[in-house]
Amino acid sequence: MKNLNSIILEGNCVREPNVTITGKGTAICTFSIASHRTYKIGETFEQEVSFFDIETWGKLAERVSHQCKKGRGVRVVGRLKQNRWEGSDGKQNSKVRIVAEHVEFKPEPKPLEAAATSAAPLPGSAPAKQEEISVF
Repeated sequence: MKNLNSIILEGNCVREPNVTITGKGTAICTFSIASHRTYKIGETFEQEVSFFDIETWGKLAERVSHQCKKGRGVRVVGRLKQNRWEGSDGKQNSKVRIVAEHVEFKPEPKPLEAAATSAAPLPGSAPAKQEEISVF
């Protein structure tokens, strides 16, 4: 039986991405997301937030570096990768990160100006006059 190493996450970008270029010219883009989980204990709803570090490579890294903005919604499909190292104190350390194979961003919210325009009255309709409004 083959091993399965796959993960799908949704959340929000928590900071601007960091881009580095390898010696061979390959882009690496790293970013972090916050993913919320809501659950109920008795009559109370609780919320738990988990933070995950994501790593993208190549063309995907280039695209992500332009689209990832703090607060923007994102869905990540990838695999888990564990990095291990020995610290300067001789202690063994490890960190798990997600290597993304597919990244989707939610549409960016409209700017305030566009939102105000969308709330404008339809052509041919006029706003009600104040004297026409009865509060009783």
